[in-house]
Amino acid sequence: MMRECAEHGYFRDEYCPVCGEEGKFIMSDYELEKLGRLMAGILRHGRFEPEMDDQGFVKIKDIVNVVKENNQRMHWVRPHHIVAMSDTDPKGRYQVVRDSIRAMYGHTIQLELGLDTQDIPDTLYYPTTCEEMDIILETGLVPSDRAMVHLSLTYDDAFRAGAVRTEDPVILEIDCNKCFDEGYDIGKAAKTVFLCKHVPANCLKVIHEEEFE
Repeated sequence: MMRECAEHGYFRDEYCPVCGEEGKFIMSDYELEKLGRLMAGILRHGRFEPEMDDQGFVKIKDIVNVVKENNQRMHWVRPHHIVAMSDTDPKGRYQVVRDSIRAMYGHTIQLELGLDTQDIPDTLYYPTTCEEMDIILETGLVPSDRAMVHLSLTYDDAFRAGAVRTEDPVILEIDCNKCFDEGYDIGKAAKTVFLCKHVPANCLKVIHEEEFE
């Protein structure tokens, strides 16, 4: 559940992880999940057609209004619930700037996110399947169900992401420096997520777990 510690802010647990205080109740697990799904729909996919700028930001008050208008059972939602969702998200899915919020990745709508392209690791990783591997190695990585190619920070991050789709994902290693040289910038979207419009085939290679280790 979501609670708020008077000293250390919002947290997702029974007790504050810093001081151990119980804190003030904010949302139940069910309410967290419900609000999270609605926010993803609005900020990643443009559901309910919110007023969104080119970088994907929507006014927090507009999010609150959209949620209330489209789900009467969530009449309790206030701006601080949206901020709490962002502050405590373990994957860093959201960014709050002043009175607005945006999703950092997972978009199916075209945006100019303006992500930081500095200090990108030399290598990143991408999960695929045996069936898709050959065509990707021939043509490169292009967006499919998302607006951008999503790359993972580590081999393990990519494997976990790929395991959602297939039992034994194939992991591709991306040569980031070569990708930049080819004219395709990579931006950091979250702690372990990086975005690129395209990764050319000559920037990719299959990497095996034993080789990685």
